[in-house]
Amino acid sequence: MAAPRVLLHAPVELTNGRLKRLGEGIGKVVYASSHWVVKRPRSPSEVVALILLWKLLPRAILQRPSSLLRLLRVFVQTVMRIVPRSLWLSTHVKDVWRIYRSRDRRGERLAQVHLAGTPMVPEVIEFPPIRVNIGGWPGWLTVSEATARVEATLHEHLTQLARENRFDEVREWLIRFLELRQSGWQRGIFSLDAHLKNFGVAGDRIVLLDAGGLTDRWHEVHERLVFEEVVCQPHVQLGLGPILARCPAIAQEFDVRWKEIVNRESVLSHWPHAV
Repeated sequence: MAAPRVLLHAPVELTNGRLKRLGEGIGKVVYASSHWVVKRPRSPSEVVALILLWKLLPRAILQRPSSLLRLLRVFVQTVMRIVPRSLWLSTHVKDVWRIYRSRDRRGERLAQVHLAGTPMVPEVIEFPPIRVNIGGWPGWLTVSEATARVEATLHEHLTQLARENRFDEVREWLIRFLELRQSGWQRGIFSLDAHLKNFGVAGDRIVLLDAGGLTDRWHEVHERLVFEEVVCQPHVQLGLGPILARCPAIAQEFDVRWKEIVNRESVLSHWPHAV
Protein backbone atom coordinates (compact mmCIF):
# COMPACT_ATOMS: atom_id res chain seq x y z
CA MET A 1 0.00 0.00 0.00
CA ALA A 2 1.37 3.43 -0.93
CA ALA A 3 1.12 6.06 1.81
CA PRO A 4 -0.24 9.56 1.06
CA ARG A 5 2.36 12.09 -0.07
CA VAL A 6 3.49 14.11 2.94
CA LEU A 7 4.22 17.82 2.47
CA LEU A 8 6.00 20.22 4.81
CA HIS A 9 3.37 22.86 4.04
CA ALA A 10 -0.19 22.76 2.75
CA PRO A 11 -0.82 24.06 -0.79
CA VAL A 12 -1.13 27.86 -0.64
CA GLU A 13 -4.44 27.80 -2.49
CA LEU A 14 -6.11 26.12 0.50
CA THR A 15 -5.49 29.16 2.72
CA ASN A 16 -5.50 31.87 0.07
CA GLY A 17 -9.25 32.41 0.02
CA ARG A 18 -12.58 30.84 0.89
CA LEU A 19 -13.08 27.25 -0.27
CA LYS A 20 -16.20 26.57 -2.31
CA ARG A 21 -18.76 24.04 -1.15
CA LEU A 22 -18.45 21.43 -3.90
CA GLY A 23 -20.83 18.65 -2.89
CA GLU A 24 -22.07 16.45 -0.11
CA GLY A 25 -22.91 12.89 0.79
CA ILE A 26 -24.59 11.28 3.74
CA GLY A 27 -21.37 11.20 5.76
CA LYS A 28 -19.37 14.21 4.60
CA VAL A 29 -19.40 17.65 2.97
CA VAL A 30 -16.70 18.52 0.44
CA TYR A 31 -15.08 21.93 -0.11
CA ALA A 32 -12.68 22.78 -2.92
CA SER A 33 -9.96 25.12 -4.11
CA SER A 34 -8.77 25.04 -7.73
CA HIS A 35 -6.91 21.72 -7.45
CA TRP A 36 -7.67 20.23 -4.01
CA VAL A 37 -10.66 19.24 -1.93
CA VAL A 38 -11.06 18.87 1.83
CA LYS A 39 -13.83 17.07 3.68
CA ARG A 40 -15.93 17.83 6.74
CA PRO A 41 -17.31 14.69 8.37
CA ARG A 42 -20.95 15.05 9.34
CA SER A 43 -21.97 14.79 12.97
CA PRO A 44 -24.04 11.77 14.07
CA SER A 45 -27.15 13.99 14.36
CA GLU A 46 -26.70 15.20 10.76
CA VAL A 47 -26.42 11.63 9.49
CA VAL A 48 -29.50 10.49 11.42
CA ALA A 49 -31.46 13.53 10.19
CA LEU A 50 -30.62 12.61 6.59
CA ILE A 51 -31.64 9.00 7.18
CA LEU A 52 -35.00 10.21 8.54
CA LEU A 53 -35.50 12.41 5.48
CA TRP A 54 -34.75 9.52 3.13
CA LYS A 55 -37.30 7.39 4.99
CA LEU A 56 -40.03 10.02 5.07
CA LEU A 57 -39.75 12.07 1.87
CA PRO A 58 -40.82 11.08 -1.66
CA ARG A 59 -37.98 10.40 -4.10
CA ALA A 60 -38.98 13.44 -6.19
CA ILE A 61 -38.15 15.78 -3.30
CA LEU A 62 -34.89 13.98 -2.51
CA GLN A 63 -33.75 14.68 -6.07
CA ARG A 64 -34.32 18.43 -5.70
CA PRO A 65 -31.37 20.86 -5.32
CA SER A 66 -29.22 20.20 -2.24
CA SER A 67 -30.02 23.64 -0.77
CA LEU A 68 -33.59 22.49 -0.10
CA LEU A 69 -32.40 19.28 1.53
CA ARG A 70 -29.99 21.26 3.71
CA LEU A 71 -32.87 23.37 5.00
CA LEU A 72 -34.97 20.27 5.66
CA ARG A 73 -32.04 18.57 7.39
CA VAL A 74 -31.53 21.58 9.70
CA PHE A 75 -35.26 21.58 10.49
CA VAL A 76 -35.21 17.86 11.32
CA GLN A 77 -32.15 18.33 13.55
CA THR A 78 -33.98 21.09 15.41
CA VAL A 79 -36.97 18.83 15.97
CA MET A 80 -34.64 16.07 17.15
CA ARG A 81 -33.38 18.33 19.93
CA ILE A 82 -36.91 18.95 21.17
CA VAL A 83 -38.64 15.56 21.04
CA PRO A 84 -37.54 12.58 23.13
CA ARG A 85 -34.69 10.56 21.61
CA SER A 86 -36.78 7.37 21.69
CA LEU A 87 -39.36 8.90 19.30
CA TRP A 88 -36.99 9.72 16.46
CA LEU A 89 -34.21 7.17 16.94
CA SER A 90 -36.32 4.12 16.16
CA THR A 91 -34.75 0.69 16.07
CA HIS A 92 -34.77 0.72 12.26
CA VAL A 93 -33.14 4.17 11.99
CA LYS A 94 -30.55 3.17 14.55
CA ASP A 95 -29.77 0.00 12.58
CA VAL A 96 -29.43 1.95 9.31
CA TRP A 97 -27.08 4.42 11.03
CA ARG A 98 -24.92 1.65 12.46
CA ILE A 99 -24.76 -0.19 9.13
CA TYR A 100 -23.85 3.01 7.28
CA ARG A 101 -21.15 3.94 9.80
CA SER A 102 -19.68 0.44 9.75
CA ARG A 103 -19.64 0.20 5.93
CA ASP A 104 -18.22 3.70 5.54
CA ARG A 105 -15.31 2.98 7.87
CA ARG A 106 -14.67 -0.41 6.28
CA GLY A 107 -14.83 1.05 2.77
CA GLU A 108 -12.29 3.74 3.63
CA ARG A 109 -9.99 1.11 5.11
CA LEU A 110 -10.29 -1.11 2.03
CA ALA A 111 -9.53 1.84 -0.24
CA GLN A 112 -6.40 2.59 1.77
CA VAL A 113 -5.22 -1.00 1.66
CA HIS A 114 -6.07 -1.88 -1.95
CA LEU A 115 -6.29 1.37 -3.92
CA ALA A 116 -4.04 4.03 -2.33
CA GLY A 117 -1.31 5.05 -4.73
CA THR A 118 -3.06 3.52 -7.76
CA PRO A 119 -4.67 5.33 -10.72
CA MET A 120 -8.05 4.12 -9.45
CA VAL A 121 -8.32 6.89 -6.81
CA PRO A 122 -7.35 10.58 -6.68
CA GLU A 123 -4.04 11.48 -5.06
CA VAL A 124 -4.12 12.24 -1.31
CA ILE A 125 -1.65 14.56 0.42
CA GLU A 126 -0.99 15.16 4.12
CA PHE A 127 0.47 18.25 5.81
CA PRO A 128 0.61 19.92 9.24
CA PRO A 129 -2.86 20.99 10.47
CA ILE A 130 -4.11 24.27 9.04
CA ARG A 131 -7.28 26.33 9.36
CA VAL A 132 -9.19 26.95 6.12
CA ASN A 133 -12.15 29.21 5.40
CA ILE A 134 -15.16 27.54 3.82
CA GLY A 135 -18.41 28.67 2.29
CA GLY A 136 -21.36 28.08 4.61
CA TRP A 137 -21.53 26.71 8.15
CA PRO A 138 -19.36 26.52 10.23
CA GLY A 139 -17.23 28.99 8.24
CA TRP A 140 -13.89 27.30 8.87
CA LEU A 141 -12.28 23.89 9.27
CA THR A 142 -9.03 22.51 10.62
CA VAL A 143 -7.61 20.02 8.11
CA SER A 144 -4.40 18.06 7.65
CA GLU A 145 -5.30 16.19 4.46
CA ALA A 146 -6.51 17.05 0.97
CA THR A 147 -7.51 15.07 -2.12
CA ALA A 148 -6.82 15.98 -5.73
CA ARG A 149 -9.87 17.60 -7.30
CA VAL A 150 -11.43 15.82 -10.26
CA GLU A 151 -12.83 17.60 -13.29
CA ALA A 152 -16.38 16.34 -12.68
CA THR A 153 -18.25 13.34 -11.42
CA LEU A 154 -18.68 10.65 -14.05
CA HIS A 155 -22.41 11.37 -14.04
CA GLU A 156 -21.82 15.09 -14.70
CA HIS A 157 -19.29 14.34 -17.44
CA LEU A 158 -21.58 11.93 -19.28
CA THR A 159 -24.50 14.35 -18.93
CA GLN A 160 -22.46 17.08 -20.63
CA LEU A 161 -21.30 14.78 -23.41
CA ALA A 162 -24.89 13.69 -24.08
CA ARG A 163 -26.04 17.31 -24.10
CA GLU A 164 -23.48 17.95 -26.85
CA ASN A 165 -24.53 14.79 -28.76
CA ARG A 166 -21.08 13.23 -28.29
CA PHE A 167 -22.45 9.75 -27.79
CA ASP A 168 -19.41 7.97 -29.18
CA GLU A 169 -17.47 9.42 -26.26
CA VAL A 170 -20.25 8.41 -23.87
CA ARG A 171 -19.81 4.83 -25.08
CA GLU A 172 -16.03 5.01 -24.54
CA TRP A 173 -16.43 6.27 -20.97
CA LEU A 174 -18.93 3.54 -20.16
CA ILE A 175 -16.44 0.93 -21.39
CA ARG A 176 -13.80 2.47 -19.10
CA PHE A 177 -16.26 2.33 -16.23
CA LEU A 178 -16.84 -1.39 -16.73
CA GLU A 179 -13.07 -1.97 -16.97
CA LEU A 180 -12.55 -0.08 -13.71
CA ARG A 181 -15.06 -2.28 -11.92
CA GLN A 182 -13.29 -5.41 -13.08
CA SER A 183 -9.94 -3.97 -11.96
CA GLY A 184 -11.43 -3.61 -8.49
CA TRP A 185 -12.56 -7.23 -8.46
CA GLN A 186 -9.03 -8.32 -9.33
CA ARG A 187 -7.90 -6.59 -6.14
CA GLY A 188 -10.51 -8.40 -4.07
CA ILE A 189 -12.94 -5.50 -3.60
CA PHE A 190 -16.45 -4.90 -4.93
CA SER A 191 -18.52 -1.70 -4.92
CA LEU A 192 -22.03 -2.27 -3.61
CA ASP A 193 -23.01 1.26 -4.68
CA ALA A 194 -21.72 1.78 -8.21
CA HIS A 195 -23.79 4.89 -8.99
CA LEU A 196 -21.95 7.16 -11.42
CA LYS A 197 -22.00 10.05 -8.93
CA ASN A 198 -19.57 8.05 -6.77
CA PHE A 199 -16.92 8.19 -9.52
CA GLY A 200 -14.97 11.08 -10.98
CA VAL A 201 -13.15 12.01 -14.17
CA ALA A 202 -9.45 12.90 -14.02
CA GLY A 203 -7.98 13.35 -17.49
CA ASP A 204 -8.67 10.10 -19.30
CA ARG A 205 -9.16 8.16 -16.05
CA ILE A 206 -12.18 7.27 -13.95
CA VAL A 207 -11.47 7.35 -10.22
CA LEU A 208 -13.44 6.27 -7.17
CA LEU A 209 -14.63 9.23 -5.09
CA ASP A 210 -16.67 7.54 -2.36
CA ALA A 211 -15.32 4.32 -0.87
CA GLY A 212 -18.30 3.80 1.43
CA GLY A 213 -19.78 1.03 -0.72
CA LEU A 214 -16.63 -1.11 -0.96
CA THR A 215 -16.60 -4.61 0.48
CA ASP A 216 -14.30 -7.63 0.43
CA ARG A 217 -16.90 -9.95 1.97
CA TRP A 218 -18.09 -12.50 -0.54
CA HIS A 219 -21.51 -13.02 1.08
CA GLU A 220 -22.26 -9.30 0.54
CA VAL A 221 -21.00 -9.51 -3.04
CA HIS A 222 -23.17 -12.58 -3.62
CA GLU A 223 -26.28 -10.86 -2.23
CA ARG A 224 -25.70 -7.90 -4.56
CA LEU A 225 -25.22 -10.18 -7.56
CA VAL A 226 -28.48 -12.00 -6.76
CA PHE A 227 -30.20 -8.60 -6.84
CA GLU A 228 -28.51 -7.76 -10.16
CA GLU A 229 -30.07 -10.87 -11.72
CA VAL A 230 -33.54 -9.32 -11.54
CA VAL A 231 -32.55 -5.81 -12.68
CA CYS A 232 -33.92 -5.40 -16.22
CA GLN A 233 -32.30 -2.05 -17.09
CA PRO A 234 -28.99 -1.57 -15.28
CA HIS A 235 -28.40 1.78 -17.01
CA VAL A 236 -31.49 3.21 -15.29
CA GLN A 237 -30.35 1.93 -11.90
CA LEU A 238 -26.98 3.66 -12.38
CA GLY A 239 -28.54 7.02 -13.22
CA LEU A 240 -28.01 6.75 -16.99
CA GLY A 241 -31.70 6.91 -17.91
CA PRO A 242 -31.88 10.63 -18.80
CA ILE A 243 -28.35 10.59 -20.27
CA LEU A 244 -29.10 7.79 -22.76
CA ALA A 245 -32.73 8.68 -23.42
CA ARG A 246 -31.85 9.96 -26.93
CA CYS A 247 -29.57 7.03 -27.67
CA PRO A 248 -31.42 3.81 -26.85
CA ALA A 249 -28.91 1.75 -28.85
CA ILE A 250 -26.12 2.58 -26.40
CA ALA A 251 -28.47 1.97 -23.47
CA GLN A 252 -29.31 -1.49 -24.78
CA GLU A 253 -25.66 -2.21 -25.57
CA PHE A 254 -24.61 -1.18 -22.07
CA ASP A 255 -27.32 -3.28 -20.41
CA VAL A 256 -26.24 -6.37 -22.35
CA ARG A 257 -22.58 -5.82 -21.49
CA TRP A 258 -23.40 -5.14 -17.83
CA LYS A 259 -25.31 -8.41 -17.59
CA GLU A 260 -22.38 -10.26 -19.17
CA ILE A 261 -19.93 -8.81 -16.65
CA VAL A 262 -21.81 -8.23 -13.39
CA ASN A 263 -22.69 -11.81 -12.48
CA ARG A 264 -21.35 -14.49 -10.19
CA GLU A 265 -19.28 -16.37 -12.77
CA SER A 266 -17.64 -13.23 -14.15
CA VAL A 267 -16.82 -11.74 -10.74
CA LEU A 268 -15.39 -15.04 -9.52
CA SER A 269 -13.18 -15.24 -12.60
CA HIS A 270 -11.53 -11.99 -11.48
CA TRP A 271 -11.56 -12.58 -7.71
CA PRO A 272 -8.02 -13.27 -6.40
CA HIS A 273 -9.17 -16.04 -4.04
CA ALA A 274 -12.19 -17.54 -5.77
CA VAL A 275 -14.76 -18.87 -3.32
